[in-house]
Amino acid sequence: MLAIPLGLIVAISVLDVQTPKNIHLSPFLIAAPAITASFAGAAATGAIGILAVVAQVIIGQLQGGLSTANHEAQIGTLLVISALVTGFRLATDVHQRKLTQVRSVAEAAQQVLLRPLPDRLGPLRIASTYLAAEEGARIGGDLYAVVATHEAARLVIGDVRGKGLAAIGDASVLIGAFRGSAYRNLSLTAVAAHLGNAMRWNWDHGGREDSDPHESFVTALVLDAYDDRPLAGLVNCGHPPPLLVRDGEVHTLEICEPAPPLGLAMTSESDYKAGTFGFEEGDLLVLYTDGLIEARDTTGAFYPLAERVAAWTGDGPLSLARYLQDDLLRHTGGLVHDDAATVVIAREPSATDT
Repeated sequence: MLAIPLGLIVAISVLDVQTPKNIHLSPFLIAAPAITASFAGAAATGAIGILAVVAQVIIGQLQGGLSTANHEAQIGTLLVISALVTGFRLATDVHQRKLTQVRSVAEAAQQVLLRPLPDRLGPLRIASTYLAAEEGARIGGDLYAVVATHEAARLVIGDVRGKGLAAIGDASVLIGAFRGSAYRNLSLTAVAAHLGNAMRWNWDHGGREDSDPHESFVTALVLDAYDDRPLAGLVNCGHPPPLLVRDGEVHTLEICEPAPPLGLAMTSESDYKAGTFGFEEGDLLVLYTDGLIEARDTTGAFYPLAERVAAWTGDGPLSLARYLQDDLLRHTGGLVHDDAATVVIAREPSATDT
């Protein structure tokens, strides 16, 4: 890339010397440091600026000497503009370094909050994708997490009302409560009550200062995929129902009456009902947030999730998760206006059986 401004300096100098003295091309030398600043750092920009000034001095010597007012003005102008361009490039470099530091810290924090799901947990293979609506963010108000209990792989997927930093904070509270409950071996309904009460307590004690805490809630699914039998249990707290893919057919799992979203009020285990369904080897389970099914194309049509899952021809949870992410972006034209999280799990023989 540096060949471009260097070539400009040489070409302009040669042409200026060969053209009549009443035609001045040397002012175009300022293009060299200006172009350099667009792709190189302050040091390279300053060096090219110095070379441009040297070229201007040589042109002046060959065309009547440096004592003429015209050449003095050209040299002085080139010096000033080269210095300004170099200074702006230096300021941009400093800002970029600070921005890189901030982004690295933010990415580390986001990784701690929304840890990547394990590729395999017991008899399950797991894949996930996340599209954040907040510009520059990796996560938002959608969440997922998985823990191992004494008899199952337990997974939660949820969607916090709202967007931005407040929603991320709420998501961190729920994920922390979910992970912290793993050692207690609670039932699915007890976990749902625990998560809802943790959110309600957090909001009642100043967890949300940007909105009315009584308007805050989280829709969520809590799922147990049992280790020793081809069954799974589910509690639905106002969340879109998952899809089960079996033998190429897609089934919507509305197996239990949905409970209200988490955090609307303090609750007990009896306020929730769990349903069970067969989850056999070779089955795929698609969990998602409403950012996926409410995404619109340019005509206003919603993303047809079940239809697109049925059209998938790949193999394995990772293939399906990536297919849905790419297909969603094609549907929306590359932009999402709400967070969209997807988790795909497949039951396979456990590692001890393979």
